Amino acid sequence: MMKGIIAALTSAALVASLAGCGDEATLPLLAGFGPNPTLPAPNRTLIPTVNIARAKGWPPGETPTAAPGFHVSLFADTLEHPRNVFVLPNGDVLVAETNAPPKPEDAKGIRGFIERLVMRWAGAGGESANRITLLRADGSGEVKTRTAFLEGLNSPFGMALIGHDFYVANTDAVLRFPYADGAATITAPGVKVTDLPGGPLNHHWTKNLVASADGKRLYVSIGSNSNVGENGMDREEGRAAIWEIDLASGQRRVYASGLRNPNGLAIEPETGRLWTAVNERDELGSDLVPDYMTAVKQNGFYGWPYSYYGQHVDTRVEPQRPDLVATAIMPDYALGAHTASLALTFATPGALPNPLSEGVFISQHGSWNRRPHSGYKVIFVPFSAGQPSGPPIEVLTGFLNADHEARGRPVGVALDHDGALLVTDDVGDRVWRVTPSSTSRQVISAP
Repeated sequence: MMKGIIAALTSAALVASLAGCGDEATLPLLAGFGPNPTLPAPNRTLIPTVNIARAKGWPPGETPTAAPGFHVSLFADTLEHPRNVFVLPNGDVLVAETNAPPKPEDAKGIRGFIERLVMRWAGAGGESANRITLLRADGSGEVKTRTAFLEGLNSPFGMALIGHDFYVANTDAVLRFPYADGAATITAPGVKVTDLPGGPLNHHWTKNLVASADGKRLYVSIGSNSNVGENGMDREEGRAAIWEIDLASGQRRVYASGLRNPNGLAIEPETGRLWTAVNERDELGSDLVPDYMTAVKQNGFYGWPYSYYGQHVDTRVEPQRPDLVATAIMPDYALGAHTASLALTFATPGALPNPLSEGVFISQHGSWNRRPHSGYKVIFVPFSAGQPSGPPIEVLTGFLNADHEARGRPVGVALDHDGALLVTDDVGDRVWRVTPSSTSRQVISAP
């Protein structure tokens, strides 16, 4: 017990000492949003900015704050680090209860110690439940049935259903399971579709996936093994990329590359195009680099690690690749510096009232490398004709308390069969449900 107390005090002291290091943002947060974000000169400091929102959890009876005209309620609680969420055709809700696998080679030395401290302080230091849980609700949106849908997985995250084939992206492989309509559990063993980059380093461990609009292909997101290639580019083989798997032939290929951590994947309903939300690099200052979302171009290269937001060269990376930088694609829409924008899901037209009827919901898990904090909310970006068409709208806020502690952190977003927005919260260990309130009012706030 004494060792634990000493460790806690040491961690607290270190966090406190680091809190005064680094820089502070000079631009308003909104300067890092939209199709043409402001990109100031990099501001590298001897010690990176470390500004961690300590995981606190929700006091009894408290909830996040929904936008005007909307209401938030507790959908499920007492989950174990819920991350991704997926809705089955019959309305059942699947939640991946998962955490990082052992990564013995990830960031050794003082940097590794600080990164592990950041994870523990932020509420992500526990073991993985390695489970997908099924939540079945009644017509009022109240969960009546809760079962272990799949167990014995390996840090699962991505989920997709094509016909009666249920696909799971573990941290090291995509698996296929047989699914029967209305089944509350799957006991059949999974069949490996393909291996994914994992191993003892496995820096960005979450692997997401989404099915193409025609159900013939799977797209799998694979994050980098470093911040900007500092572990060697040989450790980045097949990473910082989105893979495409042809289900008929089983063949796979890199569909797009240069994407540091393309955690969010979704198909835009009007055009059928693949979109991704990407976590960009750290340690260039509180105003750099904005995370972003973008339509993914086949065979496109998006800069990582050599450049950011198109062709802005990151001089930390040596040797450089000017040939690749010259081809780097500028993303479609910036999502703010260090917001940790993770999941995205497109609105079903008419499911929610204006202005949330056409566009995309994005979870912003929250910053550690920015002062003041950014993210810690769910936002909505309006779309028109398949493209972003306006500034972001705050949908769910209040995840930070008055002391800048994290009561919760949003991760997964999905729409249920009633059109309500479901949001997983891996600090609060809950799923929240956002619905229209009894009176319809305009949402006017922005981050």
